Amino acid sequence: MKARILLVEDDQYIGAATKKRLEEAGYDVVHSIDGQAAWEQFQSRTFDICLLDVVMPKKDGLALAEQIRKVNDHVPILFLTSKNEKEDRIKGLRTGADDYISKPFSMQELILRIEVFLKRTRNQPVEKSNIFHLGKLTFDYEDLRLYNEEGDISISLTQKEAELLLYLCNNPNKTLKREEILANVWGKDDYFLGRSMDVFITKLRKHFKSDPHIRLETLHGVGFRFNVPGK
Repeated sequence: MKARILLVEDDQYIGAATKKRLEEAGYDVVHSIDGQAAWEQFQSRTFDICLLDVVMPKKDGLALAEQIRKVNDHVPILFLTSKNEKEDRIKGLRTGADDYISKPFSMQELILRIEVFLKRTRNQPVEKSNIFHLGKLTFDYEDLRLYNEEGDISISLTQKEAELLLYLCNNPNKTLKREEILANVWGKDDYFLGRSMDVFITKLRKHFKSDPHIRLETLHGVGFRFNVPGK
């Protein structure tokens, strides 16, 4: 079964050329020329990955990504950005995008990036045993949930929050270098992805406030240590 891609690009020439090359590579591609049309397509079909331009009419890529993330934490989102859109790349990663690729881009690189994300989402089924007891809290990776047994705390996690927490849970009380976390959770060590990681680290710390014994410690110039009692 072909992987289905939502390609959102307002430049008709670039969009048509990219769609043609991706279809030649074996993908089913739906091309939209503005954010609103893309949102309507997303609501009516199932997609395996979304490729979003940033600057578009009616609804820009940042707003579209945020809207997608409100209803779907799993689908990979890859931004197509101009090299001078540094702040847009950072904002995009903060809205929940998984990666970005700068224009003009190599089709070979784009296809390789797509394959990396599809392998992660389709070929690595999650085991039911991925449940971790962290002090007073329990982390259920499959259900994307952090809760306590009393039931007064139940936090829904995004897919990326859960992936980061899963990596931390599998490496408790260890010194973890920034580049090591980025390579294992995001797939590569990159400045902008590093900024995105810092945002997710802050979010996880807020989730742990109910148990002060759980500490996600920053090791300046090195990385982090996930301190968990009893581990």
